[in-house]
Amino acid sequence: MSDALPDFLEPLGDGIYAIDTGFHRPRFDAAYLMVEDGRACFIDTGTNHAVPRLLCALDALGLPPDAVDHVIATHVHLDHAGGAGLLLQSLPTAQLVVHPRGARHLIDPRALWAGALAVYGAQEMERSYGQLVNVPPERVLQSSDGMVLQLAGRPLLFIDTPGHARHHHCIWDERSRGWFTGDTFGLSFREFDVAGRPAWILPTSTPVQFEPGPLRQSIQRLLAQQPRCMYLTHYGRVADVPALAAEFLLQLDAMVALGESVRGAPDRHEALKHGLRQLYVQRLRANGRRGDAAELDLLSLDVELNAQGMGVWLDRPAEGRHA
Repeated sequence: MSDALPDFLEPLGDGIYAIDTGFHRPRFDAAYLMVEDGRACFIDTGTNHAVPRLLCALDALGLPPDAVDHVIATHVHLDHAGGAGLLLQSLPTAQLVVHPRGARHLIDPRALWAGALAVYGAQEMERSYGQLVNVPPERVLQSSDGMVLQLAGRPLLFIDTPGHARHHHCIWDERSRGWFTGDTFGLSFREFDVAGRPAWILPTSTPVQFEPGPLRQSIQRLLAQQPRCMYLTHYGRVADVPALAAEFLLQLDAMVALGESVRGAPDRHEALKHGLRQLYVQRLRANGRRGDAAELDLLSLDVELNAQGMGVWLDRPAEGRHA
């Protein structure tokens, strides 16, 4: 192991490390590395551009590439799994573990690329993600609800957690009593901490499978385990789970109410963005932040994507919205 860890690699205890993937801005997008008795697994990978950091993290911890048994994607959105195929090329013995609804998209990523292209455009896709690399089907293990995977005898429990995406699972680590939540438990950026502690969180409705009802049920399943912490992709380990969950569910209800109130608006997308900005300002200030223009600017991408996702949800027939 190197004497000094690279600045993008943060030890969190219990053999867990957060890797800042460098996506968009510092401490915006995390991959996790779990190490147990000389064996390792990655949970989420970031994009192709993050792969050198993930391999560097192994080297810094004195782990050879063949020490990695699994690469786990919480779901197949590209900021979580876009680098999976490229990473696996450097990990000769690792399996990709993915939700069954997402497996085909990493085996053949053409549809995944086309869907993201429609949201972000060609220039942003190339800049932020790079060309996707397919995963050979023989290296893919599909999860199931209640499945337990062993990392050198350390059990990792998988549960199905729709709401943000139907191809989403979360992973329970009994050792740390924490969930690796991908996007199910939302976003909590460190720029909004108060007195050095996470104080604010928001649900993410990124296109195209936002479903408030299933998302609420998924949150309740996570809370039933009485977790000590959550490991968020955006960003890092957060504690004080009951307070953050209450904030999350309050905002989720407000998003549903906002969507219903502007359903027939002549420019619904702009109305959704305006309503989300108002909601974030209100909740930031309620949780000890300024809620000013600079803080809103940090959330501009989330406002846009959440409004897009809410629009897709509102366009579904009522029986398919699960509100």
